[in-house]
Amino acid sequence: METKEIQKLIDFIAQSGLDEVNIETSELKIKVKRNATPTAAPAAAPATTTPLPAALTPAAPAPAQPATPPATPAESETSYITVKSPMIGTFYRASSPETPSLVEIGDEIKPGKPVCIIEAMKLFNEIESEVSGRIVKVLVENATPVEFDQPLFLVEPI
Repeated sequence: METKEIQKLIDFIAQSGLDEVNIETSELKIKVKRNATPTAAPAAAPATTTPLPAALTPAAPAPAQPATPPATPAESETSYITVKSPMIGTFYRASSPETPSLVEIGDEIKPGKPVCIIEAMKLFNEIESEVSGRIVKVLVENATPVEFDQPLFLVEPI
């Protein structure tokens, strides 16, 4: 099963209103679970559990949110570009444990430059930058699970 097929399955489940689906074949085991109320995620989620991304869950009317005070310039990250995960999988900073990270804080990147690897279903996908800039912050620990559209890096435009 390819990533696009899994994404279509998640979209279908999100529209169906089901809270949990388990699919198991000889080659694949998928468990998709949707929580009705947001809860704190456990420190290490099992590899077979894939919660639906917030963007795919049915929208409920949002309660009025109190205004948040503006951040100080030192804390402001609004001028940065966020590089997000294009898929669900496991985030790796390097192609193997023996090689250096593809990018480090302070490195300049251009569109097409590999910035990380995301492993999904035993396939290692090289994720390339779509922006130009300088890596300011790595938002994900190496070898941890990531969700679709999860921020991975902050990039300062050049």
